[in-house]
Amino acid sequence: MHPARFTLDPAFTVGEVNPRLFGSFVEHLGRCVYTGIYEPDHPAADAEGLRTDVLDLVRELGVTAVRYPGGNFVSGYRWEDSVGPRAERPRRLDLAWHSTETNRFGLSEYIAFLRKLGPQAEPMMAVNLGTRGVAEALELQEYANHPAGTALSDLRAAHGDREPFGIRLWCLGNEMDGPWQTGHKTAREYGRIAAETARAMRRQDPGVELVACGSSSQAMPTFAAWEATVLEETYELVDHISLHAYYEPVDGDLDSFLASAVDMESFIENVVATADHVGARLKSGKRINLSFDEWNVWYLSKWQEHAGTIDPSDWPEAPRLLEDNYSVTDAVVLGSLLIALLRHADRVTVACLAQLVNVIAPIMTEPGGPAWRQTTFFPFAQASRYGRGRVLDVRVDSPTYRTAKYGETDLLHATAVRADDGTVTVFAVNRGRTEPLPLEVVVAGLELTTVTEHSALADADPDARNTLADPGRVTPHAVAGTALRDGTLTAVLEPLSWNVIRLA
Repeated sequence: MHPARFTLDPAFTVGEVNPRLFGSFVEHLGRCVYTGIYEPDHPAADAEGLRTDVLDLVRELGVTAVRYPGGNFVSGYRWEDSVGPRAERPRRLDLAWHSTETNRFGLSEYIAFLRKLGPQAEPMMAVNLGTRGVAEALELQEYANHPAGTALSDLRAAHGDREPFGIRLWCLGNEMDGPWQTGHKTAREYGRIAAETARAMRRQDPGVELVACGSSSQAMPTFAAWEATVLEETYELVDHISLHAYYEPVDGDLDSFLASAVDMESFIENVVATADHVGARLKSGKRINLSFDEWNVWYLSKWQEHAGTIDPSDWPEAPRLLEDNYSVTDAVVLGSLLIALLRHADRVTVACLAQLVNVIAPIMTEPGGPAWRQTTFFPFAQASRYGRGRVLDVRVDSPTYRTAKYGETDLLHATAVRADDGTVTVFAVNRGRTEPLPLEVVVAGLELTTVTEHSALADADPDARNTLADPGRVTPHAVAGTALRDGTLTAVLEPLSWNVIRLA
């Protein structure tokens, strides 16, 4: 097999990485919140009921913006249920996930969680535009952000939060294109309420950043037409349009699954084209950026099978839902999806891995027991740590393989990020399942002389997983033999592998 090749040159870049690209998502779904980040009776819980072992892992993961409280949950969300004394908060039926919501964890606890993570953790709050509207969004914004002297800001202080929460980034609803959404709307209906909500929120605070709902997948029958219609109504009022995408192998087709980022990159580029077309038609000088605020590997077909067996009379608290246990193969795909986001850092300025704990998550917990890293934890943590700076333009010349879904596809998927100190990190995936892939990278004008690290996530068993019984089964390992000589990096990428190569 001939080597895969590309050239790195500081004169050719994509754009600066926004730290929000490494965001995540906490929804009131399954055990993400309860026995995930919040478990007051756990031995590791702090005074506020937050699991300190989970806090440590989230910091290690490198999460930035955290979207909350949904997701489908937000379309039935009553924000006022989630504030004030816990003993007085009402229990509600959650139609999205057929559960009972206790509201023991609410808005104040979410902000406390972020503050304990550190200053890099930014709130990203969604408002309910499914069953509610403009008035409730304004009330939530006033309660959260107004300093003092009004009924709602003083109520926040009376609840124990004298300082405002300072939420800058807001989602105008969630997946309103989906018939599964409580309060589902047509594009025109949603565009109008999103525009009116955005206009009102900006009157209260001109500095807010707003995300309009785009399509919940590129496969939706209304895709592109939805974005065009929504942006016709909201273009000058919002900053971002959202994208959501989940991937799983279909009918055992692992070759297509490993090429999932082909779809993600197409999705991004098609939304950019649609948004720019609307901007041109409106003769606007403004550019809409993208918020890829739900993405992951999700075995959705398993959930759909389970959903068909739910007892309609049973409304459990924090049931075990969507607790996918990820393999090495899943982690390689997730790494490739991270590469796709970085390759479009000029327009994707927010992204949220869905979700953070237990629910299709990189972190798992056991009630009363340990927390551990899934295989997917490692690519995200490494990308968040080393993927800060300016993305270099990578055009690969790669051997290809045949996929049923995407046709002829490159075996190599790669990007590179140059940090402010001049060091460069190459992120690379070998999609080939059986053969190693030689790699040659010409380094031009970057003053790099040394390979400081080459780590890989790969395993002789591509189905290997980290579990409660064996939480350390899969971790990245060092790769020998990678060298930088005479301006050329040479390496061998193991079959089915996620690779991080650091150069100085």
